[in-house]
Amino acid sequence: MRKLLRDPLAWAMAALALLVLGMAELKPFFAALFPELDRPLYEQDSFAALLWAHLAIVALSSAAATVVGTGLAVAVTRPAGRPFRRLVERVVAVGQTFPPVAVLALAVPLIGFGAAPALLALALYGLLPIVQATLAGLDALAPEVREAALGAGMSPGQLLRRIELPLALPVLLAGVRSSVVINIGTAAIASTVGAKTLGSPIIIGLSGFNTAYVIQGALLVGLLAITVDLMFERLLLRAKAWQVA
Repeated sequence: MRKLLRDPLAWAMAALALLVLGMAELKPFFAALFPELDRPLYEQDSFAALLWAHLAIVALSSAAATVVGTGLAVAVTRPAGRPFRRLVERVVAVGQTFPPVAVLALAVPLIGFGAAPALLALALYGLLPIVQATLAGLDALAPEVREAALGAGMSPGQLLRRIELPLALPVLLAGVRSSVVINIGTAAIASTVGAKTLGSPIIIGLSGFNTAYVIQGALLVGLLAITVDLMFERLLLRAKAWQVA
């Protein structure tokens, strides 16, 4: 019990759950804090539904970014792909600097409103940390280890699956962690194109000059980012312990 009480992840999860399920109980607080507002509590959608929708968009876009980013990094570290490494690094770097709002604006005329343009924007935005981390993890493997594995009769595919990726796993996870946490915050702007996320109270609050809505959405987005970051920290520790074992 004492260990649980000292666990920051447990506290973060508890705070997030309490806010999501008990935000309605804070209506008098927000009414007192903002007496000029007729509607001090966001009630168009339940916060639980917004949380699940937000998590779904982040999970899908991050999964796509992880698959594509890892695949690109692996491809450009193989002999046939090495000439394209600088090109790939530059392209994903440009994708990171391109504002997600601009991607949404370009995507909406092509694929319409809703979650689809948000998924595209977030997947592109999340590529850079994953590609960089995977490259760093694969580059860290000593050439002697590769030569010994190949000399022992391993095929390039076996070398990748049994040696390179397992050894690069902690660094790769660190990149995924950065990408996911960034996307949790960035996903809030998906509500500008009709997607339901925790950004909905923020966007509606900004357009309607309702500061209470903005605070409610921002609190939940921030707590979600902290909770997921702590989860990845726990996962990284286990990955490192597994690697040592």
